[in-house]
This record gives sequence, C-alpha cells and structure tokens, in this order.
Amino acid sequence: MPFLHGFRRIIYEYQPLVDEILRVLGIEEGAGAQGSAPAVDSAPWGAVDSAPWGSLEELLEMESQSSFFLEGVSYSLFKVAETGLVSAAETLLRYQADLNFEDPVSYYNPLHIAVLRNQPAMVEALVRHGADINKRDRIHESSPLDLASEERERLPCLRTLLDLGADVNAADKNGKTALLHALASSDGVTVHNTDNIQLLLRGGADVEAVTRDGETALSSLVFLVKEALDCSREDAAQIGSFCLGATRLLLAHGADPSRCSDEEPPLTCACLELFDLHFPLAVLLLQSGAGFRCSQHSPPCWWGYSLIFQRLCSGLRDRRDDGTAASELLQQAESILELAAAASPAVRLQPGFEVSTEGCGAHAEKVLDLYRHLQELEQNPVPLKQLCRAHIRHRLLPGPLEGKVQALPLPDRLRGYLLIEHRHGNEAGACFKPPRNSSTLI
Repeated sequence: MPFLHGFRRIIYEYQPLVDEILRVLGIEEGAGAQGSAPAVDSAPWGAVDSAPWGSLEELLEMESQSSFFLEGVSYSLFKVAETGLVSAAETLLRYQADLNFEDPVSYYNPLHIAVLRNQPAMVEALVRHGADINKRDRIHESSPLDLASEERERLPCLRTLLDLGADVNAADKNGKTALLHALASSDGVTVHNTDNIQLLLRGGADVEAVTRDGETALSSLVFLVKEALDCSREDAAQIGSFCLGATRLLLAHGADPSRCSDEEPPLTCACLELFDLHFPLAVLLLQSGAGFRCSQHSPPCWWGYSLIFQRLCSGLRDRRDDGTAASELLQQAESILELAAAASPAVRLQPGFEVSTEGCGAHAEKVLDLYRHLQELEQNPVPLKQLCRAHIRHRLLPGPLEGKVQALPLPDRLRGYLLIEHRHGNEAGACFKPPRNSSTLI
C-alpha cells in the first residue's frame, strides 16, 4: 500500500535527517503540524547523530551524499513551510528540496501547508521559486487558492496568491471554484469569511459558476437561510448578517437570485415564502432588483405574489392571539409588495389568482385591501410617479441604493419616496428570526 509504504519511509529512512534539520532550526517536531507523522526517536544512521551543528548549511553539506538526502530535505521543506521560516526554506531549495513533495499522510505539498498555516511570505517565496500556484492535492482536490478562500484568517495568503496570478476561476474535477469553496465552507457563525468572498469577486471570480451537482454561489446561501430556521436567535442573527453581506456582494457582481437551479428553488423564492423570518434579506433582494418570479422558466415555477399572500394568511392564523405580531406581519407584507411595485410597477396577476382570508380573523379586511390594491395596479394605468420611481431605481442598480439616491439633486421628500426601505425597518442590525415552533412554517 503506497500510503503505508510512504509512512514507513518517514520513520525508518529519512525521518532522522528531518529531525536533525528541525533541531538545527529550533523547530519542535509535531508542534501544530497538520497531517504530519508523529515524532519518533531517531535511530543512528549514516553520519547523523545528536551532535550539535553550527548551521543548517553545515549539516546539509555533511549529509548531501546520504541515500535519502533529497527525501529528507524535501520533507523538511514541508515542515519549514508551515513555520514561515523563509530563509530556511530557501536554503533547503538550494540543496534541491522538491517543491512538489507530498506529505505522505495529508498529500499536501509545501505551498498548500504554507496557505493552511497562513504564511503569506512563505507562499510568495515558494511561488517565486517555481511552485505550481494552481496545483491541486490528490486527496481533497484543493488548490492553494481554494484553501486560502475558506478561512478569514487566511486572507493575507488569498491576497498574495491573487497578486501572484493564481487562476481565480480554476475548478476541480467537479467544477468547484475558489468562490464556491469560500461559500461552501461558510456557516455564518464560526466561519464568517465575507472578506475572502469580496476579494475573490474583485479578482474576477465568476458568480455564475456551477458544479456538476448544480451547486452555485447563491445555492450555498439558500442552504444557510434554511439552516437559520433551526438555530437559536443569536446564531440566526449571525447567519443573517453573513447572508446579507455575501448576497450584497454577489448581487453587485451580477448574480441572479431569482434564477432556479435543478436542485432547489432560488434565493428570492426561499426568502419570500418565509418573508417575515428572512425579512432583511427579502428587502435587500427586492431593493437590488431581484425578480418577483422565476427568471428562467415560462410560465414561472414560482411567483412572488402567491408566496407573499400564502405566508401572510398562514402567519396571521398562527398569530391570531398576538395582535402585535400580526400587525408586524401585515406591515412586512405591505413593505414587500411596495418594493415589488417599485421595481416593476406593471403588476401581472396569475389568471384565477384568489386570496383566501379564512382564519385571518380581524385582519381579513386588511389582507383583502392589499389584494385589491394589486388588482387596481393591474387594471388601471400606473401613476406617473410610480413609473418614475421604478425607472430611477432600476437605473441606479446594481448595488445599495441609499448612497446613490442621496447623491441625486432632488428634494429630501423625493429622495424619501425613492428610498422605500427607510420606511420599513430594514435598518442595520435587523436579523433573521427563527420560528417559535414548527407550526409557523408553511
């Protein structure tokens, strides 16, 4: 078995030389090393013994003719790469250390481990000495850029790799790019790597990249949105904060949150069908021009107006004994519908679409008022002010509208009319709300 054979060679053949090199450098074997062999007692072999050496060069010169010298210095390079000792790495490279040497346990090479240990100076040194910047390991199929994208702490290495010319859109055999790695590794709570995502997008990462399994950048956020439903309020708030930040970045670079995939509904659909729980994200999507229906299929496989009224009516039934919560739900529904009208005032209701207010109690008439307002928008000419608002907001996309609207030479009253969001509580700090119990779900 190649794995066991390689492991034995570390222990019985070139590990003693590695131990001696690390001893000269003052590195403790096994200290924080990922995927490395455990420290073993060095059996006497060749000329290596426990005698102190004056320098690394002196030791390497003495042992340069030994049988396992190249393996020893190459594995030592791997160990040195994770410590950030650039001068020691350059010395080992002068003595023919192999940049492509694979750790027999993890199968990472020196560049991989330098990234994992967040050693940007080492990353730059290895690449400038000829390390393959896009090389993937044999086990995980990860490139250095993939590894750098996964953790916020590795941002310096990510920046270094991009500056050195790493292919930002290189994909593994399953079609997974560094951007998809970054989003797939994010849980919004322990891993909050929005800065990595932003850097990848600035470097030209493709927001429409799709894996063979249909995974996209936005589908990772759909997963998190659903995960938030089962979290504590604190964790849901953190997940919401991450999803808002990541979504804002993806939308600014052209992602379509209303486009269906083969596996699951799009982000807009997932947010609208539970708009009260994901209200800040639903508002962000609509204020950024997200479609209120599927942008891929005709006739659409989902439709925003239907989702809103389904959730509104079911939510009012669940809140019939809580007047405050019911009023908040109605206000949120009104906000979503107004944002949809501001994005595209030409309302088109599905043929035969009706709203059942059974169980809505005292709020039934308010629900019908919202429905009748949509019917009026569909049947009558759209007021000029609404047409102008929709046109101006559309021309200011993509990106957050507040700064762009405030820069317009308009009276404050008109700016307020354009910025619908200010009237509906999408303030900084708004967060996701996990359901109180399973009965709140559709």
